[in-house]
Amino acid sequence: MNGLGGDQDWLLGVLGQFGVVGPLRRLGGEHDLNFRAATDEGDVIVKAMRPGSDAAFVERQCKAIAFARASDPDLPLPQVLALCDGRLWLDASDGAGQVRIVWVQRALEGIAMGEAGPQQPAVLAELGALAARLDLAMEGLDLEPVTEAAKWDLLRAGWIGSRLDVLESRRRQLIADILADYEKALPHLSALPVQALHNDLNDYNILVTPGLSVPTRITGIIDFGDMMTGPRLCSLAIAGAYAIFDHERPEEALAALVAGYHAVSPLAAGEIDLIWLLLRMRLAVSVVNSTIEAADRPDDPYVTISQAPAWRLLENHAVDGALMGARLRTACGLPATDSSGRILDWLDRNRGSFAPVIGVDLEKAGGVSLAVEDCILPENPFALRPDEARRLTGACDDAIRLGRYGEPRLIYTDHAFRKGPWKASNRRTIHMAVDIFAPAGQPVQAPLAGKVAMVEYRASPLDYGGVVILEHRTGEGDVFYALYGHLDPAVCESLKVGDEIAAGAAFASFGEPEGNGGWEPHLHFQLALTLDGMGHDWPGVADPDDWTLWQALCPNPAALLNLPDDRVACKTVDTQALLAQRKARFGANLKLSYRRPVTLLRGWRHHLFDEMGRPYLDAYNNVPHVGHAHPRIRAVACDQLARMNSNTRYLHPAQMALAERLTARLPQELEICFFVNSGSEANELALRLARAASGGYDIVTPDHGYHGNTTGAIDISAYKFNKPGMHGRRTWVHLIDVADDYRGRFRRDDPDRAARYAGQVDAALAEIGQNGGKLAGFIAETFPSVGGQIIPPEGYLAEVYRRIRAAGGICIADEVQTGLGRLGEYYFGFEQQKVRPDIVVLGKPLGNGHPVGAVITTREIAGRFAEGPEYFSTFGGSNLSCRIASEVLDIVDDEGLQDNAATMGERLLRGMRELGLRHEVIGDVRGIGLFTGLDLVTDRESRAPATGIADYVMNRLRDMRILVGREGPADNILKIRPPLTIEADDIDMLLDRLDLCLKEAGSALNAGGY
Repeated sequence: MNGLGGDQDWLLGVLGQFGVVGPLRRLGGEHDLNFRAATDEGDVIVKAMRPGSDAAFVERQCKAIAFARASDPDLPLPQVLALCDGRLWLDASDGAGQVRIVWVQRALEGIAMGEAGPQQPAVLAELGALAARLDLAMEGLDLEPVTEAAKWDLLRAGWIGSRLDVLESRRRQLIADILADYEKALPHLSALPVQALHNDLNDYNILVTPGLSVPTRITGIIDFGDMMTGPRLCSLAIAGAYAIFDHERPEEALAALVAGYHAVSPLAAGEIDLIWLLLRMRLAVSVVNSTIEAADRPDDPYVTISQAPAWRLLENHAVDGALMGARLRTACGLPATDSSGRILDWLDRNRGSFAPVIGVDLEKAGGVSLAVEDCILPENPFALRPDEARRLTGACDDAIRLGRYGEPRLIYTDHAFRKGPWKASNRRTIHMAVDIFAPAGQPVQAPLAGKVAMVEYRASPLDYGGVVILEHRTGEGDVFYALYGHLDPAVCESLKVGDEIAAGAAFASFGEPEGNGGWEPHLHFQLALTLDGMGHDWPGVADPDDWTLWQALCPNPAALLNLPDDRVACKTVDTQALLAQRKARFGANLKLSYRRPVTLLRGWRHHLFDEMGRPYLDAYNNVPHVGHAHPRIRAVACDQLARMNSNTRYLHPAQMALAERLTARLPQELEICFFVNSGSEANELALRLARAASGGYDIVTPDHGYHGNTTGAIDISAYKFNKPGMHGRRTWVHLIDVADDYRGRFRRDDPDRAARYAGQVDAALAEIGQNGGKLAGFIAETFPSVGGQIIPPEGYLAEVYRRIRAAGGICIADEVQTGLGRLGEYYFGFEQQKVRPDIVVLGKPLGNGHPVGAVITTREIAGRFAEGPEYFSTFGGSNLSCRIASEVLDIVDDEGLQDNAATMGERLLRGMRELGLRHEVIGDVRGIGLFTGLDLVTDRESRAPATGIADYVMNRLRDMRILVGREGPADNILKIRPPLTIEADDIDMLLDRLDLCLKEAGSALNAGGY
C-alpha cells in the first residue's frame, strides 16, 4: 500500500492493541496516513503520523477533542480510543523502518461534505450553528502553538506575499489585490479577542449524511491537526470558504451559514464585515500553498483537491463582494449599514415636513397595481411590448396615480433582469421604488436640500431615460441617496455632478416615452441608504430571493413623499394564510402538489409565475395543451361570451365545425360525436355506449388505470378503487396487467411479451362467463399514464382488441393523455398500436383548460345508444366550448406543435438516456413525443422502486422551479408531459437540473441516507 513500504502487516500488528481487525482502507490526507478499519464495536479511523512527527502534536489534538466533548457532549466529534494502559497513541516502525505515531478514533457516520456536493441553505445554517458551538466549546482551552500549522494562521497569512511568483500573472494579480485588502483590515482583525480554534472546517473535515425522505444531517467534525489561536471569525470564514464551493448561489449559502453561527454566538457588525475578506484570504493561502506543494508532490491528488473549486470561487465575478457585508448583516437581523437605523428614524420623525416631490399633496392620489396578482401586463411575461410599456396604467385622464413599493411585477422582461441562462432562472421582479404617474412635463422637486451625485441619460429601451441621483443628509449628518428616474433627458444639460439643489427646487421634469426609456410618463422615486454595491446601473428591481437584503438597502421612500408607509407598500399574497384557508374550507383528501406548496397566479405557454413573479418551467401539466394563456383562445372566448353561450338543443355552426375537425383526424367509421364537460364525463358516456351496443355490462381494463373521478369512472379505475378506504373491485370489473415490459411479468427480453399480456384477456373473459355476466367492452388509457407512462409493446392492443371483439365487446380508447399530437409522430396513441377503436374518448387538453371533452364513435354504436332515453349535457357542446376546442385544434396545426412534440420529445428522451449512463438510480427511460417517464430504482438488478428518490427529485425540481409529477404503482416514476410549446432551452434546463437532483439522490443512497 502506498506510503507503507508495500507491507501493511506492521500496522495491522500494532492496531491489534486497539482492537482493530482490518482490513485497512486508505483515506486522503495532506502529510499523514489515514485509514478506515473495523473493530468489534464499529469502524474506526487509524492515523499513522508522518515520520518524525512530534508526540506533542498528537497530544494537543487529543486534549482539544476531549476538552470540546466535555464542554458540549452533543457535538459530533470523534472519540479517541485508548490502549488498555490508558495511552492514546504509540510509536511503531513502519515497513520502511521509519517510526510513526499511531492513534485511533471512533469513526463517525456520514461522508465528507466535499463528496456530497454543495449543500442547501438549511444544512449550512446547521453547520454555522455547529461551528459556533465548537468555538464556544473550545473557549478556555490552553493551546500551545505548533509550527506546522502556522501557514494556516489567518493573522499571519501575509506570508503568501513573498510566494506569489508561483502563480501565473493573471491569477497573481487577483491574489495580490486580496492580500492588499487583507493588510488594510489586519489591524482591525488583530484587535479582536482570540481563542483556541479548529481552524480547518473545510469540506473534507465536515461529515454529512445526505437525506431524501429526511433532511441531510451534519454528523461529524474531524481533523484538529491545524488548530491555533485566533479570532473566532477566522474559523467561521474558513468554514464559509469551503461550504460555498461550487454553490450556484454562494451569497445565499454564506448568508445561511453566518446566520446559523450568529443565532448561537452573536456576531458584531464589524466582525461580519470582515468575513468575506477573510474567506477570500483563506482561499488565497490555500491556492498558493497547494501550488507550492504540488511542485514537491506532483503525484499526490490530496494536495490539490481544493484548488480547482477555490479558483472557481475566487474568479466568480458574479458574486458581488461590495454587497456581502450588508447581505450578511441583514441575514443576521442587523442593520445593513451603521447609519441605517439613524437615517430611518430621522426620516420618520420628519415625515410630513418635506417639500412635495411633484409640487402637490400625494395623499389623495389614486393607486395603480402592476402586481402579478392584479395585472395581466405584459401579455407575454418574457417580452414587454413597446405599446404595453406606454400604457401601464391604462388611464385615459391626467390624474396622478401611485405605483407601489415592494410590488412584484412581470413587466421587467429584458434579459438583464434574468439571473441565469434559462427563462425559468431567477429574475428580478420586485419594484424597489414608488412610481408617480402624471403627464409628461410634470416638474420634479427636491424634498430636501441635496447635491447631484449622478446625472445621465440611459437611452436603451425600457431603461431609466433621464436619471438623477441626489445625495441628501439628515440633521445628524448621515448621508443617504434618492434616485429620480424616467426624466426628460434635458436634465442632463441643466445639471452636473456636484450641483447643489435647494429644498423644494424644481430640477427636472417627467419625460415623454421617446426620452424616458419608452414608458408611460412617470417618476421612479427610490431611496438608498448607501451606494456601496449599487454599481453603475443602480438596480430598481430586486430578485425575490434577495428581497431581505434590498429592502434593507432601499427601504420604502414613503416618508420623503410625506406619506404613511402602508399608503404605497404592496401587500402580496400571504401564502401561509392561503394555505390555512384552504385547509379550513377544502376536504383533507384534496391534495396539493409538493411538500412546499406553490402559489401560481400567471401563466404563459409552458411557464407559470408565482405571487412574487418567479418563473416555473411547467413540465407536467398536459391540460394547457397549446400553452398557458394562449391569446387566440382568450380572443375566441371573449368573442363568444360577447355573443351567447348555450347548448346543443339549438343549432349552431361551432358545434358542427368541431365535429368536422375531430372526425377528419379519425378513422372514417368514427363519425358520430358527443360533447361533454370533462374526461370523466366522457368515460361515463363511453361505458353507456358500450353497454347499449353490446348488451353486456362487464368491463375488462388494465390494473392501476385511471379514467376519472365520477362514480362510474372510479369503478373501472384500479388506481382509485384499490386505495385504502375504497370499495375495491366491483364484480363486473375484470383486471389484466398493465403491459409494462420493464418491470411487469413479461419483459423486453421476451419476444412474445405483447401476445402474453394480451392473452390475459382470455382469463378475464372466462371469469365473466363463470360469474354469469356478459362482456360490454374493454377500456384503457392507450398509453397508461398513472400506471407509469407505459408504452405497450408493439402489437399488444391489436391482440387485445381482437379478443374483445370476438367476444362481442366494444373497444374504448381513452386518449385524454395521449391524443391531439402529444406523441409527435402520432396524433392519437392508438395509431402507434395500429388499431381502430370503436370509441375514442378525449378530455382535458381539448379545451386547453376549458372544461370540454368528447366521445367519438361509430354510427352503429350511436344508433344503439339512441334507442334509449334522450342524452343531454347542459354545458356539453356549448357554443363557447366548441369554439375553444376548435381553436385548440387549429393552433396545434398552425404552430406546428405536433412536430415540436416530436423534436423536443426526442431531445428530452435522448438526454434522459444519457443521464442513465451516469446515474444508477435510473432504471428505465421511456416515452414517445412529450409523453415521457423516468423509472427510478434503488437497484438495477432487482428493479426495486426508488419511491423516496422519486419524491425527493420531484420536490427538489420544484425548489429549482421545474414542475414534474410522479406516478406508477410505487410512485417511483417521474412523469414529464409539458405543454406542446416547450423549447430546446427548456429541455436543456430540465436535463441539467435532473442531473443535479439525481447526483444528490445518488449521494444519499450511497451514504445510507435513503
